[in-house]
Amino acid sequence: MDKPFSPSSERNREPILQCLRPLLADCRTLLEIGSGTGQHAVHFAAAMPHLLWQCADVVENHPGIGAWLRDAALPNTPPPLVLDVDQTRWPAGGYDAAFSANTLHILSWEQVCTLFRRMHEVLAPRGLLIVYGPFNYAGQFSSPSNAAFDARLKSDDPVRGIRDAEAVDALAAQAGLDLLADREMPANNRCRVWQRRG
Repeated sequence: MDKPFSPSSERNREPILQCLRPLLADCRTLLEIGSGTGQHAVHFAAAMPHLLWQCADVVENHPGIGAWLRDAALPNTPPPLVLDVDQTRWPAGGYDAAFSANTLHILSWEQVCTLFRRMHEVLAPRGLLIVYGPFNYAGQFSSPSNAAFDARLKSDDPVRGIRDAEAVDALAAQAGLDLLADREMPANNRCRVWQRRG
């Protein structure tokens, strides 16, 4: 099959990698929630060979992810796991980190709540949750382009939309996760990092 290709994944992979490198230097296992095309996985796993990068996504995306993983033939990218946020069973826990890019605005708010609530099952104590994507602050869009993006999301599905950082941080705190970092990224995105309490 032809491998799926996301231009935005190609554009943002290097800035995200620069953010991830120091955070994941001492980590050995990572679960990627919503691997999409698989492009991020092969790029990041190749750049961080010390890290087992475990892809996970809904089953419809597995053929594309598998094509990227097979072509890259990296030793630290096992076959993807099936993960739908709403499913009863999540992957077995104990990961040093979890990473998710451009997912919170696609999920419904109820699904975002579920994702954070399940982190205690996924992460080892002191494990990191790293989320990349756009966020609002104090209910305000960070740019006109993000406001337009939010309108497009909602026109596709009313449950979608750019999330308020403060509301997400409240979810994280309830789930036993403390905010460690909130880094500005290109194209009005953020890289936000929480740590599970020990």
